[in-house]
Amino acid sequence: MGWRVFEEQAPTYEPWYHTRRGRKADRAERALFERLLARFPQARSVIEIGCGTGHFARWFASRLSFVVGLDRAPAMLAEFRKASPKIPIILGDAHRLPIRDGSVDLSALVVSLEFMDDPPAALAEAIRVATQGALLIVLNRWSCGGISRTIGPQRRRRILSQARDYSLRSLKRMAIKAAGRRLQRILWTSTLFPGRLWKISLPIPVGDVLGVALVLSPLQAVTGD
Repeated sequence: MGWRVFEEQAPTYEPWYHTRRGRKADRAERALFERLLARFPQARSVIEIGCGTGHFARWFASRLSFVVGLDRAPAMLAEFRKASPKIPIILGDAHRLPIRDGSVDLSALVVSLEFMDDPPAALAEAIRVATQGALLIVLNRWSCGGISRTIGPQRRRRILSQARDYSLRSLKRMAIKAAGRRLQRILWTSTLFPGRLWKISLPIPVGDVLGVALVLSPLQAVTGD
């Protein structure tokens, strides 16, 4: 696993969003992010960790004052720069983010935690740099897509076959450990349900993706500064 699979797939990554399946996923996940982002009305800045070609960073830029993308794959960032030259990007490691504590209001990981070498460490870093919260969209283990990635057609796909899917329970457990005393609430919903229900979001953990918002207390409240 790791970033090199994305380095190899960079030229074909963004065009996937123009396929029929890609358009459906994009629409459903953007609606999911709208709901999650609404929980943070005071947020003005975000870092997208594992930003890839910048597909969702561009969406964030239409809603927040400051957006920065970070990725480990140079080829992905090259595609990002072609499409969005005005959005700042960082070539860096999600496990050791090169920015200070509390540098942004929010951190976001969009189907990227599944491909990290050390997901708990990456999530802890995402929490460290955020003052208000972390937004996660992750592949759901207990879904039709999760089954397909295990024993169905998706197991033959170069990227999806390498994903480390999560259940809601395992994701919550990781978040509680990573955030520690800073964690105030875990808010979640799910989307991309089978059939005609694909575009709705419901608090039922069987959609292909889970959307999670970790609401954090300010750093000062924990450190006592």
